[in-house]
Amino acid sequence: MIIDFHTHIFPPEIIENRSKYIQDQDWFSRLYGDRNARMASAEGLIEEMDRCGVDRAVACGFAWDDFGLYAETNDYIADAVSRYPDRLAGFANVPPLHPGAVGELERCAGLGLSGVGELKPMGQRFDLDDADSLRPLAEFAINAGWPLLVHLSEPVGHQYPGKGMTSPRKGYSFAVSYPELTLVYAHWGGGLAFYELMPDVRERLANVYYDCAANPYLYDPEIFRVTMGLPVRDKILFASDYPLLRLDQCLDETRGLGLSEDDYGALMSGNALKLLGEAAP
Repeated sequence: MIIDFHTHIFPPEIIENRSKYIQDQDWFSRLYGDRNARMASAEGLIEEMDRCGVDRAVACGFAWDDFGLYAETNDYIADAVSRYPDRLAGFANVPPLHPGAVGELERCAGLGLSGVGELKPMGQRFDLDDADSLRPLAEFAINAGWPLLVHLSEPVGHQYPGKGMTSPRKGYSFAVSYPELTLVYAHWGGGLAFYELMPDVRERLANVYYDCAANPYLYDPEIFRVTMGLPVRDKILFASDYPLLRLDQCLDETRGLGLSEDDYGALMSGNALKLLGEAAP
């Protein structure tokens, strides 16, 4: 079984009117201003999953400048989950500091969504260091039993659209502020996963998971063999960041590395099933 824990889908009307949103939405223009940047509807995601042999995926929304677009996208993701209940889980997105954020999450819970993300601190203009300002959202997620998926960035290396400046240190600080909150830090947590070799850090990050979204753009494939031999082995989630990266491109990295059957199963679905509260088939 293969679960992709980090994908993005858009309502067809947004895809068809990309030019309008490039003009009106700052973060959208950074990531999708290039016409070669792929976008996908729910049907496009399902087709890609079928083509590549992926069983399930977590579908996320986007960081908009318009609160109405959050609601529109959340509605679309909820509808997609209702149409493909065995294939998709849906995460709601909200601007964390907006006064209507928690109300929108409550509405989305009623629609069948089951997590928050992918939050983008730079795109949504919040700072993980300001943990108090994020308390309403964090407490909602804790009470709902929802994971919170957050974009983190490696503090070194090449620049790219959407990289951001939310470092492993910020992710660590936020996790320590809310030890009961289940967090998924995207893109290996910007490297935070490696700091769990420090016992005190590992203890404080017990509820933090790491996805490997966009790995072909960031790290050598050897990272999978390394991390599956570290104390974070049970907290690594296969993820692609589709459609910005192709599913097969990400899947190919995980094959031929000599991972044991148990490690490969944990990486590709077992850890995700545990996080989602589901039993392996």
